[in-house]
Amino acid sequence: MRLVFAGTPEVAVPSLRALLESGRHEVAAVVTRPDAPAGRGRKLVRSPVAALADEHGIEVLSPAKASSKSFQARLREIEPDCCPVVAYGAMLPQSALDIPRRGWVNLHFSVLPAWRGAAPVQAAVYHGDEITGATTFQIVKELDAGPVFGVLTEPIRPDDTSGALLDRLAVAGAGLLLSTLDGIEDGKLVAREQPADGVSYAHKITVEDAKVDFTLPGLAVDRRVRAVTPEPGAWTEFRGERIKLGPMTRAEGELAPGELLVERKRILVGTATWPLRLGEVQAQGKKRMQATDWARGIRIEAGERLT
Repeated sequence: MRLVFAGTPEVAVPSLRALLESGRHEVAAVVTRPDAPAGRGRKLVRSPVAALADEHGIEVLSPAKASSKSFQARLREIEPDCCPVVAYGAMLPQSALDIPRRGWVNLHFSVLPAWRGAAPVQAAVYHGDEITGATTFQIVKELDAGPVFGVLTEPIRPDDTSGALLDRLAVAGAGLLLSTLDGIEDGKLVAREQPADGVSYAHKITVEDAKVDFTLPGLAVDRRVRAVTPEPGAWTEFRGERIKLGPMTRAEGELAPGELLVERKRILVGTATWPLRLGEVQAQGKKRMQATDWARGIRIEAGERLT
């Protein structure tokens, strides 16, 4: 089929690469978010999807909005049979959805109808799900509610961060998306409506959502930190300054919520239940370091807390 691929971040790259290497489908163009400022110099940087398209000499469309008349006119000129989508990052109006002959097919990183929305992997980790996966479905006007073509499942490991889990799903999902498009072209794959039961939503994770509340049980603290790693990154405050925290591990003992205990080879912090052993810590203006190195440099006093 003649395809126009829509995607933006690194997680979409395995799918685009799989389509380019398939030898069966033609990627006529890609649609991605406009170049964005990044780094200390705030220079404009191409999205990972745009960068891969540039390497292969593929036309890149970067509309500020998918409702743009010029964008939709160009899409009609390209005449795609289908538009596969992976983490594009913008809403698609019905006028755009109507252009490809076989519609837009989205790869979503959950087993729908669970965790529709912007942050399905983070939600699965935060809520302690044991299994997640990926789903290909036909995009309709309602958010992530279209009929399903295919599903794969993936166990969530006890130490998974959302970043590690998403990396695995991106690779496995690329194969699912390719097989879905093959099946659509062959006429052998029929989409089935999602069940009405089991619908849940995963809202976009904000920086405020990533603040660690040590008055919660240790299990909840652990899940929250892993869910927001690497983005937007868990954080707390110490001595009035914000510090970032990496994943932690369970320890034994009794400490008040947020209370720090400095030992020779480990730093513990209290929760509402058991303590947690701090992993990496990043103070403002500093590089990431092991918690023991951080504590050695600032000389934590007895009774001090993370708040």
